[in-house]
Formats: sequence, C-alpha cells, structure tokens
Amino acid sequence: MGSHVAAHLLQMGHRVVILDDLSGGFPENVPAGADFVRGSVEDHQLIDQLFARHSFDNVYHLAAYAAEGLSHFIKRFNYTNNLIGSVNLINASVNHGVKLFVFTSSIAVYGAGQSPMREDMLPVPEDSYGIAKLAVEQELRVSHEMFGLDYVIFRPHNVYGENQNIGDRYRNVVGIFMNQILRGEPMTIFGDGTQVRAFTHIRDVAPMIAECVNFPAARNQLFNVGADQPYTVNELAQAVAEAMGVPANVTHLDPRNEVKIAFSDHSKAQRIFGTGKKTSLAGGIRLMAEWVKKHGARESSVFQNIEVTKNLPSSWARARQSSKVYSAS
Repeated sequence: MGSHVAAHLLQMGHRVVILDDLSGGFPENVPAGADFVRGSVEDHQLIDQLFARHSFDNVYHLAAYAAEGLSHFIKRFNYTNNLIGSVNLINASVNHGVKLFVFTSSIAVYGAGQSPMREDMLPVPEDSYGIAKLAVEQELRVSHEMFGLDYVIFRPHNVYGENQNIGDRYRNVVGIFMNQILRGEPMTIFGDGTQVRAFTHIRDVAPMIAECVNFPAARNQLFNVGADQPYTVNELAQAVAEAMGVPANVTHLDPRNEVKIAFSDHSKAQRIFGTGKKTSLAGGIRLMAEWVKKHGARESSVFQNIEVTKNLPSSWARARQSSKVYSAS
C-alpha cells in the first residue's frame, strides 16, 4: 500500500521520503523519484534524525505487520511494531511541527457482529492487531487535543494488488492464494470458507489516502475505505483460480478464531471525497494476476518468533516445526 501512496504523492508534485525496513516489501517497489531510507519505525533515534533533517510537512504512516490472526500469538512483536513504532512517529511529528499525520488503521478495530461497520460504532477489537490500531487512533486523538497535531485516520480492509508480498503466508489472502497456485499447491482456507469479506483493490484506496491533505473537512476525522460488495472466501478462491487460469483446487483447514463477517459502510468517506467508480472483484483480481504471473512465485516464509503456542492453528504449527527441522539439517 505504501508504494502506491508514495507513487501518487510523487505524481501530485510532493517530495517523498520513504522509511521501510523491507520486512514485508522489496526495494523494487520504491517509486522512482522518492528518497529511500532502510530502517524501522521502532528506531526512535533514526526517526528523530530524519524529522530534523527533512522538516516534513505531512507524515503518512502505513508501516505495520498486519497479520490479524497471527497477532494473538506474537503480542510483544505486534505491540512493539504496530503501537510503539507509531508512538515514535507521533512524538517526532509533535516535536518537529508536522502539519498533518495520516494513519492507516483497520476495520479490525470494530470486532465481531457489527457489519456493515460504521465509524460511529463502539470499537471492540477481537485480536491484538486491532487493539494496537485502536490504541494508535486514540493516541492521535489526544495528541491533537494536547499538542494540536492534525490527523486523518483511514480504516481500510482486505486490500490487495500489485507490489504485494505474496510470499507472506499469514496475511493478504489474495496473494496467498496466487502464490499457492504458482507453486502448484492447493489454495488453503481456514474453516468452511463461508467467512464474508469485501476485498479492495489498491487503486481504490491509495489515491484517496494520498490526496486527503487537500481536503480540509477530512482533518481530525476517521474514515472506512474499501470495496462495498462482500464475498465469501470460497467465492474469492473461485475468482482467483479463474484469473490465474486454473481449476479451483481448495483444501479446507481447521477453523481459526476470527471474525466471521467483516465489511464496512463507506458513506462518510463518500461525502468528503466523492463517489468514484470502484474496481470490481473480477477486474481487480485480474490486474493482480497479470502482475503476479510476470513476477512469479515467492518463497512462503514462516514466522519463527512465536511467543504463545497455545491454540496456534495446526497448519502454522506444522509449518513452523518443518522450518525448524529444515534449518537444522
């Protein structure tokens, strides 16, 4: 997502400095014309140096490890990366007079039983990732009240598209499916596949996020952004198979603890940013499939630093154990 927002900012005429540790991305995704710094939001000294050197007007914070299901089992990593890293950026923004802080949160803040999710609903996140995102939202609210730091918060959902790391087995289901197909593996679905989501192509959210600095009415507001039409994960698997030109070969795994139905209402964003034509699921999947076929499969990485193993989904536990055995040989 960050690469697309950065590219759009460059098209708008902004000078762009990108900070990324490349844990989920690749150098080739950095758009031409941007200044790239390899580093982490956890490094507050590096962040302070960058802010002092560049005197940023606006900050776009899209850095996060967005693995909702895995976040239960990597709580320390989740909060260090997604919450403390965000606080480092907020501190630097206040200290260096940033005009606007743009933050990508998530509909994971809502929890279960609230679809379609609206911004006026009480957030009750059901995983550590959603808790961290909600905490950052609250930090931005109090930082505005205490220090005058203006912000815009976006809550996107299930964003997919070109430049995505399809080798991450814990997040981005469209990429996971496509990588499995390229590797000759069945698409794996937790549970019966009747989970409902709205899947959002990147070009339907990145321009809005980039351009929000030009909308005064968006300041100090939060917005749901993404696709309007929900689908089951089974329907998604069929769409991915069709776009990749293969039969839909699916393996159902044991269910995991996750929100069953999650999609959001976007009327507030439409009132501020306008109603544009959105990419259909078939059209967006086709665009990503074309990109994926050109770039090929990626090694499916295993997250080794699991902190809590109790109730870890069996497929993840097996993959972790297999990786340990392979590494030791």
